[in-house]
Amino acid sequence: MMQFQSYAYGQNHWRKDRDLQVVLSRYWPAWREHAEELESYGLLAGTEIYEAVYHIDHDAPPVLVMHDLDGNRVDRVRLSPVESRLLKRIAPMNRPPYEGGSWHHHFALGYLVADPGLYCVITITGQTVYAIHKYAPEHAEWKEKLLSGEAFGATWMTESQGGSDLGANQTVARFDGEVWRLTGDKYFASGAGLTDLALVTARPEGAQAGPKGLALFLMPRLDRSGKLNFRVRRLKDKSATRAVPSGEAELENSEAYLVGRAEEGIYYTLENLTVSRLANAIGAMGVAKKAHLEVEERVRRRSSFGRLLKDHPLIRRDLVDLAVRMAGGTALAFHAIDAFDRSWHERPPYSAAYHYARFLSHMAKNRTADHSAEITRMAMELFGGLGFLEEYAVARWHREALITPIWEGPSNIQALDLLEAVQKKRAHEKFLAEFIPLLERIGTPEAKEAKEAIEGVFEQAAGVSPEAAQWYAKHWVVRLSDAAQVALLYDLADHGGERYARLAELYARRFLKGEEYPDWAMQEPQVWGGEMVDEKVRRA
Repeated sequence: MMQFQSYAYGQNHWRKDRDLQVVLSRYWPAWREHAEELESYGLLAGTEIYEAVYHIDHDAPPVLVMHDLDGNRVDRVRLSPVESRLLKRIAPMNRPPYEGGSWHHHFALGYLVADPGLYCVITITGQTVYAIHKYAPEHAEWKEKLLSGEAFGATWMTESQGGSDLGANQTVARFDGEVWRLTGDKYFASGAGLTDLALVTARPEGAQAGPKGLALFLMPRLDRSGKLNFRVRRLKDKSATRAVPSGEAELENSEAYLVGRAEEGIYYTLENLTVSRLANAIGAMGVAKKAHLEVEERVRRRSSFGRLLKDHPLIRRDLVDLAVRMAGGTALAFHAIDAFDRSWHERPPYSAAYHYARFLSHMAKNRTADHSAEITRMAMELFGGLGFLEEYAVARWHREALITPIWEGPSNIQALDLLEAVQKKRAHEKFLAEFIPLLERIGTPEAKEAKEAIEGVFEQAAGVSPEAAQWYAKHWVVRLSDAAQVALLYDLADHGGERYARLAELYARRFLKGEEYPDWAMQEPQVWGGEMVDEKVRRA
């Protein structure tokens, strides 16, 4: 008997997700060749994963085992057998980009899994593979282990004195003639006690201060003699994401291997952050969809004041907001993924195409996190008091969503990094070249509003001081993201029908003009209903 109450449990989440199918039809038409796998993951997401993540969160989070029977330090986590089996089963979702496939494929599966704890384990393992694949092929023997779920990776960059300020890192790397040795602390080490091979930032002795002095290393759990290579001080007690053990790692002459060239370490690190920011965007929208699925069923079943919830005007208004945010955020995330998929093979120094992909990743990471936090919050509210009870699935999705604005750099960092991409890399030029002509071709009043919003940002940016630019940066990244989502929703109409043009109008009205949704949307179930996949997509 299940310990929680859920409408989405037992459903195939792939089949229920009209927006995902339409978005993939736009950015990854080859999804049809993988329909059986998507169906399989959709069912897995709605059954075993739903069961497992509730169980892990409430009953069986990872436990740090520090010593073996002989008193030796082992610092290994004990996982629920359910989590162990599930991680091994979904680990191969990291394969497609490294075996001739695309990032769309990986991220579509990640969206269906969605749970930030489980998906974090898969993401940080995939990032470790990424570094080996591109910059450390001499360690290729690890790749198959990581891709099969035989081993797990991690990315350890955060230190207590710096947080998002990587340039403040104090971990030191010393070469002893055979191997590098790292000494320092990593304060927020996801995968602690689980990882077999961690990606670690450290500053080689004599390297310059700041981020450009950092190199990137591969650090195995066991050294060449088979002894524990680092220690896990403790695991963090988190409000959510409990499936991924996050802790504090102590490095003391820990053996490690340099990734690529030491002087390019910061670039490799930022590439890895781009991957994880895209994963954050996908995870944010995937979690939001879980809550959205719960709501869609709830409003069709629950009655109040003599009417089904879905028949009340204010409920329909909330459903419109959920639908607009879901479609816009999913489109923005996959647009950024598409740009990355076309440029990820590049190495430093990068082309304008890669800088543009990074520019889009900041937009997507930032705005999808906003959407996810609000969608899951509203889902709880629409359930009323039941939404605040942990026995109902919707409550946990809001807790899980709240990490997405924080992980991989909070909104301030995304805004500053986007500002740097504009000022130093001119990444906005490709953004203008793509979106301004698109909006001009659309030509509706809402498209004109989006075009003027984009132009207004860059006009304002050209006329302020560097300090003032930082002051406005967070506003600008939201404004650009919202204008882009209007354009992308219009663009989806060719693949998913007129509904997406209507959603574009609504998005512009609410988020660009700052007005309430117009009351015509109240009478259009095709906008807020979401229960059926468009026939155009079904036939395709």
